[in-house]
Amino acid sequence: MKTYPPLLLLLFCSVLGGAEPQTAEQTRAGWRKSEANPVLGGKLGTCFDVAVLKENEKYRMWFSWRPKKSLALVESTDGIHWSEPEIVLGPNSANDWEEDINRPVVVKRADGYHLWYTSQARGSSRIGYAKSANGKNWARSSHQPVLSPDQPWEKVAVMCPHVEWDDSTKLFRMWYSGGEQYEPDAIGYATSPDGISWTKLPSNPIFEANRTNAWEKYKVTACQVVRHGEWFYMFYIGFRDVDQAQIGLARSRDGISRWERHPANPIISPSQNQWDHDACYKPFGLFEDHGWLLWYNGRHGSVEQIGLAIHPGEDLGF
Repeated sequence: MKTYPPLLLLLFCSVLGGAEPQTAEQTRAGWRKSEANPVLGGKLGTCFDVAVLKENEKYRMWFSWRPKKSLALVESTDGIHWSEPEIVLGPNSANDWEEDINRPVVVKRADGYHLWYTSQARGSSRIGYAKSANGKNWARSSHQPVLSPDQPWEKVAVMCPHVEWDDSTKLFRMWYSGGEQYEPDAIGYATSPDGISWTKLPSNPIFEANRTNAWEKYKVTACQVVRHGEWFYMFYIGFRDVDQAQIGLARSRDGISRWERHPANPIISPSQNQWDHDACYKPFGLFEDHGWLLWYNGRHGSVEQIGLAIHPGEDLGF
């Protein structure tokens, strides 16, 4: 008899068991927001930009904890109820480029955990790199940023890294955002054999705003790229203007070119008078057995928290 992970069982029952459908203004293409939202925030203050790994039967989430200017780690058995946060990497007073640490991505390999993060100072953003044996105790691998803005389209900021290890080429693959400091403008691509020395694609950026789509005409940024089957799926933020953001989905055969946007975009939108009333940001998705889980940021006024959406079934509807 097939058994389901606790989170999937709980949410699939909600989706398929006659729960009131959510409107197209909230979710599309089969996605549904969890009724438990927000799943992290509240008394913790602003929590945003997550990276999640599933290890055995436990979810581990690294996130940006704004009041502490640090990265924190929480753990959960169901993806909804999380442990008290533990700061795992904070600002570094030994240099002048790490006043605020945020926007992490974590890769686990046989040689341990690898972390890339955004560091901010003096009106600019750069990307740093650290390693850990357990995902909690991190050691910086370089006193200098491993990626800095040095191309015209990157302006003053590179941030929001998402990294995957490609075992076939023995390269780390990074999708990152570049542009303005408040919110970057487009998405670029780089590769590295060691996580420190990166080669940017000369034709960057690889993904830009579609000016004919009103919901994303201003900027696209902060993506996560997931290789699943024969496709690379990109979850990304689309900005209508500087304050209004929604979540979109695209796919590519190689993760670099010929991106095909989902016909139902945006897939996750703000809910009227709810915790994500003003904007839905920074998605991070995982595929588990029979469905997709997607954690994302939501903002209402000045309060930003983390929520969860689910998509039953493997087919994302392209």
